[in-house]
Amino acid sequence: MKEENLEFMKRNREGVLKRIVDIGREVYQSILERRQPQLKMPVRSLNNVNYDPQKGYFEIKGRMKERTLTVSTIKTFAQTLRMMSFSKEILSTNDMATKRETYYVSKNWGDARFREQPESDGVMDDIEAMFMLNREQLGFVPEEKGGDVAGSLKIIDMDPETGEEITIDCTKFGSGAYSIPINVEHLKFETDAKFILAIETAGMFQRLVKHNYWKKANAILISMGGVPTRACRRFIRRLSDEKNLPVYGFVDGDFYGWMNIYRTLKVGSGNAAHINKYFCVPKAKLIGITPQDIIDYELPTHPLKDVDIKRGKDALKNDPFVYYHKEWQKAIKELISMKVRAEQQALAKHGLNFVISDYLPQKLAHPEKMLP
Repeated sequence: MKEENLEFMKRNREGVLKRIVDIGREVYQSILERRQPQLKMPVRSLNNVNYDPQKGYFEIKGRMKERTLTVSTIKTFAQTLRMMSFSKEILSTNDMATKRETYYVSKNWGDARFREQPESDGVMDDIEAMFMLNREQLGFVPEEKGGDVAGSLKIIDMDPETGEEITIDCTKFGSGAYSIPINVEHLKFETDAKFILAIETAGMFQRLVKHNYWKKANAILISMGGVPTRACRRFIRRLSDEKNLPVYGFVDGDFYGWMNIYRTLKVGSGNAAHINKYFCVPKAKLIGITPQDIIDYELPTHPLKDVDIKRGKDALKNDPFVYYHKEWQKAIKELISMKVRAEQQALAKHGLNFVISDYLPQKLAHPEKMLP
């Protein structure tokens, strides 16, 4: 088994390396033939995505942009090639580089160096879209961790040096939790859990872990820590698909929780539409917090700010996911009309563990009433 694991990782690296070299040769050949070299990549925006409910995720449309070597684009073109070369270097040595490290490495690239990290991140995203791969396959990893896991789950990982399998029992972390790694493709799962609860805040996750909610509900708890990283989303997607587990998103009752955190979990983002089919969970449902929860549980609220209302109105106007689901249109309009928002922790009004004793059991009893 360890030989198979190591061979899989090797083939994956070799495939990416070949694509980098092929594109480099195309650029070189264009220069030899005195033609302007070009690099083509999809336009990464919400305006260039389709939402097909049968597929369940944002998918890139056909709009492309070209990066042609000209006097005005020479720096960006050079930066793109240098970053491709750096990707080849770290893959060839079976290494990796964080986004922040990549920015600092570029300081050795002379006139092609990046002034600020957002500039570096943008070129990295363009390369990812050009190859239709995720950045981890190119050797680039995020700074943030992938999320925390607790509950009825065993994860079979692999020793990176020997290829030997390592079994990790997520029930054996005491008051702690398993941290999702940046690459989850090689992981295997064993579980008898009934569902996955994906939780926005670390505080709520810790409360549920401390009181062994996962044992009472026979569940797998995953802390997203805000907008879930790709590793977190991919982990949930693979676990859900392979073990046929429903996924319930538990976020704050506001437009950021709904449209940035939950929607990214469920259908992906416009910026990453070229890989959303791997990094989203189409079968997910929203367990709460909803406008009806605010009413039914008489939750304490905070007033919506102008920026919150704008985020809600923008979703109604521009978001293909919201456009398709009338249930979401209704919920957004209700919250705008109420002019308030509510946090997960507002449930503590009825007792610190009301979320365990009452709220979650009551919501889980009626999944058909959850928002899609």
